[in-house]
Amino acid sequence: MNAPVIKGASFVITHTPSLVRHGSKPVREIEKDPEVLGKILNGLRSFEDAVAYPPNQVFIGNMRPEQLKEYERPWTNTRIHQADRFSPYGEILPEDEFYGWLKISDLYNLITLESDFLNQVKTRLNHHPLITDEDIEKLGSGVGIEEIEEKLLKGNALPLHVKKDQLIGVIEAGHDEDKFLSAHILLENLSNKASGVVAMRHALKSFDVTPEQIDYVIGCDEEAVGDRYQRGGGNMAKSIAEHAGCINASGSDVKSFCCAPAHAMSVAAGLVQSGIHKEVLVIGGGCLGKLGMKFAGNLSKDMPITEDQMGAIAILVGQDDGKSPKIRLDAFGKHDISAGSSAQAIYQTLVVNPLERIGKKITDIDKFAVELHNPDVTEPNGNGNVPRGNYRTLAGMAVLRKEMDRSEMDTFEDKHGMLGFSPTQGHIASAIPFIGHAREMIMNGEIENAMFIGKGSLFLGKMTTLSDGMSFLIEKNKGVE
Repeated sequence: MNAPVIKGASFVITHTPSLVRHGSKPVREIEKDPEVLGKILNGLRSFEDAVAYPPNQVFIGNMRPEQLKEYERPWTNTRIHQADRFSPYGEILPEDEFYGWLKISDLYNLITLESDFLNQVKTRLNHHPLITDEDIEKLGSGVGIEEIEEKLLKGNALPLHVKKDQLIGVIEAGHDEDKFLSAHILLENLSNKASGVVAMRHALKSFDVTPEQIDYVIGCDEEAVGDRYQRGGGNMAKSIAEHAGCINASGSDVKSFCCAPAHAMSVAAGLVQSGIHKEVLVIGGGCLGKLGMKFAGNLSKDMPITEDQMGAIAILVGQDDGKSPKIRLDAFGKHDISAGSSAQAIYQTLVVNPLERIGKKITDIDKFAVELHNPDVTEPNGNGNVPRGNYRTLAGMAVLRKEMDRSEMDTFEDKHGMLGFSPTQGHIASAIPFIGHAREMIMNGEIENAMFIGKGSLFLGKMTTLSDGMSFLIEKNKGVE
């Protein structure tokens, strides 16, 4: 049988505090008031703080989401003792090493790094478990700081820093007359690519699938890769796969704002079930544009800026191996155009309808993964606790359908949900960060199933007023049929 299963999932955080100034919101605020830059720089975390931050340890898989209940909020006041930057299937990457990955991913010599800094990066990356000799060769030798300053004086270039404000490099535009190949957009795209490369390599190193076995790669990020004639043409998936040794793969990108990963999972599952491809990899790199998006909220509460990092995901979908959790092809949910955009209408199409098709109730699902935004980011900015709001809506629907008593609403989140722990990177936070935990929990016998509910905001593109959504269910594998 070709039944699709989840063979592995990797999660990576790239801690890039010195790039916060290039996030969309900080850029706009600094242009209005240059003094904002100083406030941002004073509010940045160290790498050690980012590694010891409880939600980050959950994201990369070293802690379970339920362990967050042991710590008081805000979690920025807590440090996990002896926290590890690596996990069995991911890592938290420091910004100096990330610049090395940026340079490795740069095939057009857009990035120039200062020679002394580059030598330090080479030394560190030489000990990284994913780095090859070819990668080190791609880093080159660097230049003097004077040459970097000259490139900046010519304009149409952006400075690169470490340790908040130490100049160590520059990224130049890809074309003098094409604003879609500006230095800023190329930095966004290269950051997405580089973080995706790290996540993909972790997935292919940690699980029983080799790079050569991958048939197809599906990108599900939010960046628009292209030039002035075909803005958003892509293909990020194939460009990332090139750096991970997937020599037999092709690929394409799926775009649907935050719920693109859920759409990508449906495509991947269909390709495997049909037999068109045997091993498919879903990949999503980080979103630099969202760095510091809610920095003002953190600073107003005397908290460090928590949007100082990008998330990246990689999910292996393949043919049934008799042990990995199965994807239920008869339980995909989709937000129909006619459904409406109220919370109740969305959950009717994404949860109730697919569960009814397979004869299950809301309370039959062990764990629901919703928008898993970290409340340390959203609450100080006045956006509330996003996961909690979603779980309250789900619980309310279960009560209305007489699947549980109203008195159980307050315990629904504890029993069927979880606290938010994901970087607020749109597509990264939308349900998918739980898939690694769910896979392990199902294979360990802790739960039987889990449902993933991705939602998207299509109206942001000013092409429609519609919302979007996609959901899927995974469950225990009872052996190859």
